[in-house]
Amino acid sequence: MSNVLIINAHEPSPYSEGKLNAALVERARKTLEDKGHSVKVVSMQDEIIVDEQLAHFEWADRVILQSPVNWMTIPWSFKKYMDDVFTAGMGGELCRFDGRSAEEPTKNYGTGGTRTNTKYMLSFTFNAPKESFDDSEEYLFQGKGVDDLMFHMHANFRFFGMSALPTFACYDVMKNADVENDFKRFEAHLNENF
Repeated sequence: MSNVLIINAHEPSPYSEGKLNAALVERARKTLEDKGHSVKVVSMQDEIIVDEQLAHFEWADRVILQSPVNWMTIPWSFKKYMDDVFTAGMGGELCRFDGRSAEEPTKNYGTGGTRTNTKYMLSFTFNAPKESFDDSEEYLFQGKGVDDLMFHMHANFRFFGMSALPTFACYDVMKNADVENDFKRFEAHLNENF
């Protein structure tokens, strides 16, 4: 069984209270605990103490990032979390700086990760419909998929040596939500990958 750290990156706003992301986090917690995994949950509304967060990453061998997508990226509060926690982890808890050496100063950037036995899963909620991705006829994403859009998040976790589990997404959550089906798909996704 795994030690699973679930991070709820949602930041409440006048447009979204975060109920869906919170429900997905709770569903993941319950599903994984029922399967025998140990689970810790962190929210951006918690008091973030950097050393405690680094200890969570050292404890975890699986990390789930549950996040809405705001303006094609993560909420500002999780970016601040990354700036504080991830930067502090560069002394070895998450990585040993960037992996380059004095002998090869231009090679191996991003290979200093120390969490090489950890897997991560990205899980997102989008206002965008599913059909707006992976279709070259669609205007905004120009044929790109969710993992293309969120490549920067994959790069952050790869910087720590982590490897990816398949990404999960809920689509069109503000105008045409299908929450019950999303929950079923999410549980199946968790059961397949944990």
